[in-house]
Amino acid sequence: MSEKKLFRLEGKVQNYAWGGYHYIPALLGIPENGKPSAEYWMGAHQSAPAVIATGTQPSMLDQLVKADPEHVLGPKVWKRFGELPYLLKILDVKDMLSIQVHPTKAEAEKGFARENEAGIPLNAPHRNYKDANHKPEIMVALSEFWLLHGFLPEDKLRKVLESVKEFASLAPIFEKEGYFGLYKAVMEMPQAEVNTMLRPLAERVSAAYKDGNLAKSDPAFWAGRAIVNDPQGLENLDRGIFSIYFFNIMEVHPGQAVFQDAGIPHAYLEGQNVELMANSDNVLRGGLTPKHIDVPELLKHTRFEPVHPKILSGESVAGGLETIYHSPAPDFVVSRIAMQNGQRYEHTSQATEIMLVMEGAAEITEAGGETISLQKGQAVVTYYNTAYSIVSKAGVVIFKASVPVESI
Repeated sequence: MSEKKLFRLEGKVQNYAWGGYHYIPALLGIPENGKPSAEYWMGAHQSAPAVIATGTQPSMLDQLVKADPEHVLGPKVWKRFGELPYLLKILDVKDMLSIQVHPTKAEAEKGFARENEAGIPLNAPHRNYKDANHKPEIMVALSEFWLLHGFLPEDKLRKVLESVKEFASLAPIFEKEGYFGLYKAVMEMPQAEVNTMLRPLAERVSAAYKDGNLAKSDPAFWAGRAIVNDPQGLENLDRGIFSIYFFNIMEVHPGQAVFQDAGIPHAYLEGQNVELMANSDNVLRGGLTPKHIDVPELLKHTRFEPVHPKILSGESVAGGLETIYHSPAPDFVVSRIAMQNGQRYEHTSQATEIMLVMEGAAEITEAGGETISLQKGQAVVTYYNTAYSIVSKAGVVIFKASVPVESI
């Protein structure tokens, strides 16, 4: 028998405040513990590496990669990236995430080195750069999903500035100084002025939100929710409310995907998704969060341009069993494998692959090796150059993370 290359994998649950309490525990078949379960990480990021059942002793995936990178990743992925280049997650968004931007690779390297030289601990709450990597990301909706994604096109943004009377003084700034001037003005505005400008709007939209009179496609719905859920209420209004009105609001349905590149400002609003990103935890925040906000750093890395949102439906391959969601990112590719009773999926991995069963059950068999039975919420990792087959007796939906063939 050849050396084993297929293993069970257990990820790490992250208990961030914006997460839900039920979805991820139900998916994983674990008891709820009273804490929000926001994200389930499956990867080799040093802050929360997955655990691999390699034998009698469980091993951390990041340590296995370091011990024998060419065997685990494949020589080309190791040479190009020097690590497992992606991080696979499940997200359950109950409350809005912070307005955020991710840096480019070059800027992340500079920022990480700068904060290291300044002696800022990696876990310090005011640290911006947790690693030296960029963080493009793609999400595939598991439910109806709402997000903010990039600045509105010019005509739509002008309409917002004209129709929301509290924004009247901002319209000339946009005409004269464009996206950068407008966003800089509101992000650097003294808090007292933010309160003065937004309070009439806040009173109006929070009342309408409480009355249930707003559609989720209306920025007033999300502004109202942000205000109602903010412990400070109308006292100190969050400047992230401006972003809710200035950005595109997207509604994405199950099976649809959205790609977000470095510099595109965004925020997840509500729902569940599969998220695949470069192996990074670098986030520059601009509002709607109690976490560290660094406005100068945010402005430095934001792409001040109109965004026309694109929804990706994926490409059907493997005789219709697999849907691949292509993106410009060289680090990762995500696909959805869906099989009915008795269907069979065969593949040979070109790089390390991580697979998670979202629905149903299946058996995965390494060629010339053992078979692993998988239920909902269970995951496996295959090393580089592993031939395997998947069979489902009752139907199954699996999400798979890998590295694009063109990157290898």
